[in-house]
Amino acid sequence: MKALVYHGPGRKAWEDVPDATIQEPADVVVRIDTTTICGTDLHILHGDVAAVTDGRILGHEAVGTVTEVGEAVSGFSVGDRVLVPAITKCGRCEYCQRDMPSHCQTVGGIGWIFGHLIDGTQAEYVRVPFADTSLYAVPDSVTNEQAIFLADSLPTGYEVGVLAGGVRPGDTVAVVGAGAVGLSAILTTGLWGASKVIAIDTNKFRLEKALEFGATDAVEVGPGTVADVIALTDGLGVDVSIEAVGYPETLLTTASLVRPGGTIANIGVHGTPVELPMQDMWIQNVTLTMGLVDTVSIPTLLKMVASGRIPAEKMGTHSFTFGQIDEAYDVFKNAAANSALKVVITPS
Repeated sequence: MKALVYHGPGRKAWEDVPDATIQEPADVVVRIDTTTICGTDLHILHGDVAAVTDGRILGHEAVGTVTEVGEAVSGFSVGDRVLVPAITKCGRCEYCQRDMPSHCQTVGGIGWIFGHLIDGTQAEYVRVPFADTSLYAVPDSVTNEQAIFLADSLPTGYEVGVLAGGVRPGDTVAVVGAGAVGLSAILTTGLWGASKVIAIDTNKFRLEKALEFGATDAVEVGPGTVADVIALTDGLGVDVSIEAVGYPETLLTTASLVRPGGTIANIGVHGTPVELPMQDMWIQNVTLTMGLVDTVSIPTLLKMVASGRIPAEKMGTHSFTFGQIDEAYDVFKNAAANSALKVVITPS
């Protein structure tokens, strides 16, 4: 089979590799029908994730068809259309029992293993461990192009942003960063009845998309960003401020927008230390949350997509085939210049 293989920082290749096979009784093999690229894949190519070594197949999101089933698998059969999420879970360890499969002990202490600790989904086929507790059947009414964004970005925006931030009916919410994950947070704030959702970004295209996705207001980053947002909240600040970028300056901006008693929900992946003004924050009764997605919200989000409540397909702005995967990476890497949110990659 062919797959996109990592060969060290800045180097990848679509090449022949050994076929994916059953290795454990709880495994299945899935033919990849749709996959995508995540910002984490770009971090890997920059050399930021030391656990990813030369020869690893990239990718951790897919929709596909089961082609082979291990003898211990009871919930899936050959021919089933399934969602392969970013998080794999054994379902039995302490963290899985606490609905925190992001730290599943059985699969290596972290639930994100595809394209990280084992071969990933940017390939013609993938081996999926613990299939019964990790895979999700895709309803007939949900297309592959809708389901693919439930593998990572939508659950991340919803769980680490909206749910962790405690968004409630009538709340005002700011989302700093209107990329794929920030837009996912915006798209799902409505499930909890936010009255005002303010999108903040440097890119006009993303701000336009944010308004399409349900933001009530869009603020382009500039010298008066904080003042502009505060003015939209009658001078009080927002109830929930969501960071979806991962830079020190964006987290500081996010923190400056929240009112006393509010919550800062950090989604962004930070690669450098951030110095927060604790001398000012402690007295404001502010809560700061952060974390890795667990994807436990997928069943709920699948229902919302199937009902039409969440138009997940809006996330995909560009489509490519496996033979164009290098071009897909170039477009996604330069998302702002290409007016790109997420790319959809299919075999042909």
